[in-house]
Amino acid sequence: MRTIRSPLIDGGRYRIEVPEEWDGTLILYSQGPPAPREDPVWRTTPVVTAFLERGYAVAGWASPMFWPHEQSFVNQPMVLDEFAKQIGSPQVTIAYGESIGGILTAGLVQVQPRVLSGALAVCGPLAGGVATHNRELDISFVFKTLVAPASALELTHISDPVANLDLALGLLEAAATASVGRARLALCLAISNVPAAEDPRSPAPPPYDPRTRLDAQIRWLREIVFLVTFSARATIERRAGGNPSWNIGVDYRGLLERSISRELVEDLYRQAGLDLAADLERLAKASRIQADPESVRYMERYVSFNGDLGGVPVVTMHATGDGLCTPDHERAYADVVRWAGQSDRLRQLWIARGGHCAFTVAEVLTALDALRARVETSSWPAVGADALNDAAAAQAEGHQALIDRATNASIPRSAQFGAFEPWAFPRPHDVRMFSRP
Repeated sequence: MRTIRSPLIDGGRYRIEVPEEWDGTLILYSQGPPAPREDPVWRTTPVVTAFLERGYAVAGWASPMFWPHEQSFVNQPMVLDEFAKQIGSPQVTIAYGESIGGILTAGLVQVQPRVLSGALAVCGPLAGGVATHNRELDISFVFKTLVAPASALELTHISDPVANLDLALGLLEAAATASVGRARLALCLAISNVPAAEDPRSPAPPPYDPRTRLDAQIRWLREIVFLVTFSARATIERRAGGNPSWNIGVDYRGLLERSISRELVEDLYRQAGLDLAADLERLAKASRIQADPESVRYMERYVSFNGDLGGVPVVTMHATGDGLCTPDHERAYADVVRWAGQSDRLRQLWIARGGHCAFTVAEVLTALDALRARVETSSWPAVGADALNDAAAAQAEGHQALIDRATNASIPRSAQFGAFEPWAFPRPHDVRMFSRP
């Protein structure tokens, strides 16, 4: 195995791994979470290890910062240039990434299609930057307005991210212990279509069990959503030069009417003896938040989508119970790709499971094989659930497992490809709405 590490002009670092028997395929890897500052290079995950075992080279850069889109769209092509200089030109280049790496991968398709043969974007916020952060603002706005209106909680222009997150989590725990607070948390979650399935090791809670369903949704807030909403937003605003999100003119009553959790909210409000109509009126009358126009334009560039795939075939894969990057992100991406007349180059695959980026290696390799077939033959193979599950079952036995990200333990799991129709994204924002907040 040959490994190359080197710094880039902006302080980031890239890494190249080339197996001894390289088959000419390069995976251009966009890592999702920020890399440690002491070694800001992508990590070797079980999926990356599987790529290398197949004879694929893997290369990419990683940043210690959250949402590194502007640098990534410059640095990843630079990594490809370095790969060509030091190793040689690949025969096939596939972009791959999870979570934020998923939107980076889809963004590379939009801004640098000439360097790619295909792209596999998994569990990414593919509604795009503006829509993603508007959704997060909706969560925080409803939370503060109804749960903690007198608090010092900052929704935008966050001055102290650590203290702001600590305050938010404390308010969350207090609300989660009382029926009134729980009903309002349910409304907060419902307007953003956060699903109830949280633990990838377990099935989704039954629809007739409102307590269990809400507990699962609240875990999303506790474990990751509030981190992004009340802390990481500060990084977004620094990068964008201001606040890229707004809720002027947003009809929260309408968002609830269209929500997948409307009935759950209504039930919990009745049980708590709360007036739902009164709370919706409070939201309607509350002071709204205006975006900084230049920051919106920044987030449209880095990145929101125009649907043009530039001739590149794209496969996306998403868990149906993902409460961080909710499944409706895929609907928003498919809608703008369809509007651009590019649907023939897109296939979207679904895993019937909870959790964020909770995939087995076999599922990822099966999705990659479908993409490679399209790259090599110019025709899509069968991508129905049965065909994909059969293909995944034929992968190596060691790949039939989930990796517990907290403990790195391997949890045996068969592939769970399934048919799924995602609901509409609450507030989409793509090229058809650019710079009109």
